Amino acid sequence: MSSTKDTVALGDASEPGGLCQHCRNCTCLARMVQKLDQKLPVANEYLLLSGGVREGVVDLDLDELNVYARGTDYDMDFTLLVPALKLHDRNQPVTLDMRHSALCHSWLSLRLFDEGTISKWKDCCTIVDHINGATNYFFSPTKVADWFYDSISIVLSEVQKKPQRGMPKVEKVEKNGTIISIILGVGSSRMLYDIVPVVSFKGWPAVAQSWLMENHFWDGKITEEEVISGFYLVPACSYKGKKDNEWRLSFARSEVQLKKCISGSLMQAYQACKAIIIKLLSRPKAISPYHLRSMMLWACDRLPANYLAQEDYAAHFLLGLIDDLQHCLVNKMCPNYFIPQCNMLEHLSEETVVLHARKLSSVRSDPAEHLRTAIEHVKAANRLTLELQRRGSTTSIPSPQSDGGDPNQPDDRLAKKLQQLVTENPGKSISVFINPDDVTRPHFRIDDKFF
Repeated sequence: MSSTKDTVALGDASEPGGLCQHCRNCTCLARMVQKLDQKLPVANEYLLLSGGVREGVVDLDLDELNVYARGTDYDMDFTLLVPALKLHDRNQPVTLDMRHSALCHSWLSLRLFDEGTISKWKDCCTIVDHINGATNYFFSPTKVADWFYDSISIVLSEVQKKPQRGMPKVEKVEKNGTIISIILGVGSSRMLYDIVPVVSFKGWPAVAQSWLMENHFWDGKITEEEVISGFYLVPACSYKGKKDNEWRLSFARSEVQLKKCISGSLMQAYQACKAIIIKLLSRPKAISPYHLRSMMLWACDRLPANYLAQEDYAAHFLLGLIDDLQHCLVNKMCPNYFIPQCNMLEHLSEETVVLHARKLSSVRSDPAEHLRTAIEHVKAANRLTLELQRRGSTTSIPSPQSDGGDPNQPDDRLAKKLQQLVTENPGKSISVFINPDDVTRPHFRIDDKFF
């Protein structure tokens, strides 16, 4: 099983002397949105994660996502985190209001922000009037997502009216809950981008402070400063929360750093386990790839380092992950890795637990057969992709939003270059800083190096 997918976090990426056109096109949409009404931060940083939301790269609810089939709908998938608010100034007042939320969730009050920020985002807030006459504005994940989708739609409409040189074909744009999914076509390759509006923070939240006091597998391998460089609020509420107000804390940037310390064999086992269970346990909803990733991180803390470093133990690790998953299911207990007091499985019904526990027992009895089946599904998807590419090269069917062939369209080498970036930069955080007044000159940071 390939360990590339879902193991690398990327931002809009470039190599010295070159720029990946696909990444530029994707973040170009965000830049154009910023120029519509100046809501987005002028100097922004986007984090592009290898793997779509469906792959579990961020902890988001999957029930509201449309089902796309690899090979039929897309060839590669990514998740782009776009900060709507960026709180990186130590002197900037921030109020994470957790009084009304479940653990790992929060409301975000703009009450202490400057009048300019409140005025700019007032239409994307819910308003609470207090007895003393004060008005509190709470940044609303659903309203922000609605605004972002409307803005993206306007931008794409303008692009369609005035096509720009080298821009890819937009084959599909859909809003799935608080996530905007876009499929871009370049040559015969299709890229699925799940675009997620977020709130970006530097530093570390107080609710996760106790986690730093414990011993962890990454101690001595990477610095604490690398791990706690920042976190996000993503637009997802708890099972009993208020959708219009509640955000979920996400530590995606920290997870990028932690993956540097995980052995290749364990990552292979994780990929294999994910391939087996992602469909097997999809209905009714219980276990997501993000749960599995959390279990893997806990296993790294629990098991001896010399055991985890064994290069030929992928099969052992696979069986261990299945056993851990079964244990978590039966006990309805999967602590969030960064906020352990948050149990991510406490909402499961007994019926769902018993059903999925039986399914996992069948996997544990013959994991090789289930893995072979998963691999055959991947091969079938690859064959379908090749067949569709072959047909496309002979029929030249235009995209719904294109007017036929464009000699200026980039070819498949660009898509291959993007995949090469994913492969050649394992464990690296690659971010882009954009000046909306000069969209031709983005600045890139790979870890601490700027280009």
